Parts: sequence; structure tokens; C-alpha cells
Amino acid sequence: MAKRFILTCGGTAGHINPAIAVAQRLRELLPDCRILFLGAEGKMEMELVPREGFEIHPLRVTNLSRGHHLADVGHNIATLKNVIESGHEARRILKEYRPDAVLGTGGYVCYPVLHEAAKLGIPTLIHESNAVPGLTTKLLAEQVNCVLLGYEESRQHYPRVADLRVTGTPVRGAFHRYTREQAKEELGIPRDMPLVVSMWGSLGSGHMNETLVRMQPLLRNQTQFRLIHATGSLYYKDVMAKLTEAGVDPAESNADIREYIYDSARVLAAADLVLCRAGASTLSELSSMGKPALIVPSPNVTNHHQEKNARLVEKAGGARVLLEGEFDEQSFLEEIRTLLKDTEKLHAMSDSMHRLAVPDALEKIVEAVIEYAGKNKEEK
Repeated sequence: MAKRFILTCGGTAGHINPAIAVAQRLRELLPDCRILFLGAEGKMEMELVPREGFEIHPLRVTNLSRGHHLADVGHNIATLKNVIESGHEARRILKEYRPDAVLGTGGYVCYPVLHEAAKLGIPTLIHESNAVPGLTTKLLAEQVNCVLLGYEESRQHYPRVADLRVTGTPVRGAFHRYTREQAKEELGIPRDMPLVVSMWGSLGSGHMNETLVRMQPLLRNQTQFRLIHATGSLYYKDVMAKLTEAGVDPAESNADIREYIYDSARVLAAADLVLCRAGASTLSELSSMGKPALIVPSPNVTNHHQEKNARLVEKAGGARVLLEGEFDEQSFLEEIRTLLKDTEKLHAMSDSMHRLAVPDALEKIVEAVIEYAGKNKEEK
């Protein structure tokens, strides 16, 4: 009988892309298997997952607010109600679909799905890509059968987990498809023209968008490098309006302003320097491709896990880390220009990034999922 898998992920590309990578590999290894995604209604996974040819079912899931105002209390009451309702819906789907294994890769939507699957005795696995566990992983770590980690340093956070495996974070196969020269040619960028890719998470960063908007007048008519900047889905209209209001034409600065970089494998392959946050999925993609980075970790995440991710990469020599508040548009531009001028340093950073890569991360995770799916068959 063909294997059936449910994958659940949500909220950001950093949770979604690893799940897609696993699904693609499962489909390659088990062509007759069935795969269903469960995601948060209205979130990014509802667009990205179908793009890759997979079915996804929405659940009504919302986040927790850590504020103390009346509106935050009201939001969290609604969230609790959604957790209960989404749990009922997840249980109905699990009973109907009867998966052999369920894998979660992050996001609030993982909780009701994995919680209900564990109660039903279905083999469950969760992958935590960050150096420190998020709230969902903390809640589920002792409920699921297996916890998969992105970093060896993370073991200390799971003292009571029976099956704990360090796998790294998976990267989609497309990220190994292009050479730099081929990617630049397809993008219409001369081989000797440095490309700087600026990406700040799938939703975007208000602070970094403001920095890049203020930086544009400083780049007018510059020919030192090309820039591809992704604003994120929350900020594209605002960024373009501010540029228009300021009388700035991005073309004059060799800039390509996008809402989202859908062809990220090609664009990153072409990149000489990447400006980015420190989401674990992003760092895994960069390390697999050996891309030097100027990292500004998000300050708006639990336990400052992005800064911890970034410092691990910086310590290894693959990145330069700046914190928000440590720079303005002029000093940020100077950091970029300094790195681009020092080709020897860029090459050394690239080599350091490559050494951080876990090339068999995807295989390790898929192996664990198939292993537990086999156990489910034995129990049946």
C-alpha cells in the first residue's frame, strides 16, 4: 500500500521551504506516496505549497501576543479558541487521511496537528531549525516521537527527549541547479558585475526597508554593483510609494525592487554578497551555496534566536553581523562596499560558509520520516 504523509508548516518561508524540500524528496523516493500539507489559513504556505504541486488544507490558526494590553488579552483568547477548533479539524483530517507519519517544520499550525496526531498514536516528528527552540517546539518536544535539530549546540535544550537527532536543515534541490555564471547570464547581469541580494524574510522588515529606501539616493547612477532587494509581502506598496514620493528611480541605482524573490535559487546562485536576517532556513541555503553574508538578525523573535543563529555563523567566519541600531544607511552602504572591495575576504567567507553546510540534512530527515512510517505499518 502506498505510504501517506502529512507535513505541516506555517507563517514564513523559513518553515515552509524545508517542508517542501522533504516532500519533494519523498516524492522522488516513493513515487506512489500521497502527501498532504496542513497550513495556516491565509498565510504564505497557502501560496508557496501549491506552486510546488502539493495539496494543502487550511486550518484557522493565529499567533500568541506577548503584550499585556486588553487587546492582547482579547487576541490570545481568540487564539485559544482557534487552537481548539483547529485541533478538532486536524483530528478529523488525520482520521480520514490515515497518514503513516506526520512531520512538522515550524509555525503555530504545527501544534494542533502534531498534538492530535500524537494522541491518535500516529508517528510524529518535528524539526527545529533554530539554535534555540521556539514555543511550538517546546510544547511538542515531549509529545512527538522524534525531534530533529538543525544545530548540534541545540541538544542541551531537550534533556528529556528519547529520540533526538541532529540533522541540519534541509535545502531544496533547486539550490544546487545553477552555477554563478549561468545564473547571472539568465538574470541579464554581466559576469564581472557584483550582485548584492537583499532579503529580509518572506514578510519583510520595516527597519531594513527604511534603510534601503534611504540608501537609494546615495546609489544614484552608481555602477559598482547590482542590487536585488525583496521588500517582503507586507511592505512592497509602501516602499514603492516612498521611492516615488522621493523622486527616486531604482533603475538609476542598478536596483531591482521586488515583493518576493520567487526564483531564489537562481538569484542566490548569482549573488556575490547577501544581506539578510538570520532565519535558520536562510542560513542553511547560504551555507549550502557558500554565500558570504552581511546579517542583521531580527530583534522581534523569541529568545533572540536569530542573533544566536547569526553569531554561530559569524564565529565560523561566514558572515559579518550587525544589530539594528548599530548603523544608518550611509554606514550600511559602506559595509557593503568594503566587503565587495575585499575579494580575498569574500572568498574566505564563502569557504567558511561552505564548511557550515550539512549536505545530507535532507536525506537524514527523509530517512527518519520513512523509518517512523515503517513503524506505523508494523503497529498496524
